[in-house]
Amino acid sequence: MPRERGQKVVATNRKARHDYTIEDTYEAGLVLNGTEVKSLRAGRASLVDGYAYIDAGEAWLDAVHIPEYSGGTWNNHAPRRKRKLLLHKEQILKIHNKVKEGGYTLVPMSIYFSDGRAKVEIAVAKGKKEYDKRQTLRERQDKRESDRAISSRRHLGE
Repeated sequence: MPRERGQKVVATNRKARHDYTIEDTYEAGLVLNGTEVKSLRAGRASLVDGYAYIDAGEAWLDAVHIPEYSGGTWNNHAPRRKRKLLLHKEQILKIHNKVKEGGYTLVPMSIYFSDGRAKVEIAVAKGKKEYDKRQTLRERQDKRESDRAISSRRHLGE
């Protein structure tokens, strides 16, 4: 069987960019059971409540929902169990120091397969206040309106 190539995105956390200001992103491997991999390959996962943390020099991903595999047997996995993240020691120390500073958290951004291996993109992020969220939405809307005006002017001029 030929080896997989490229990236296949399984799930993304679209709300994270709205709720957090993203500082740094890291790609981490995941330690998974067989039924979890099969469930991910079927495109089933949810990052909505998920978060990551550093404990005793190890990175962990918690509260990410990977539903049970429908073809699994009695030894199916627990859907919201803790999963170990595979990162380099230097990366773990850098993340730990940033989170320990205060105000920062680790948020999973997406789960995907890269060349056949399950990966998760985690971000060091700072929570946005309500007025920051409104400001971001206003800026996005203003940009959309200006692009629309430029586009319509271009079409009228030609």
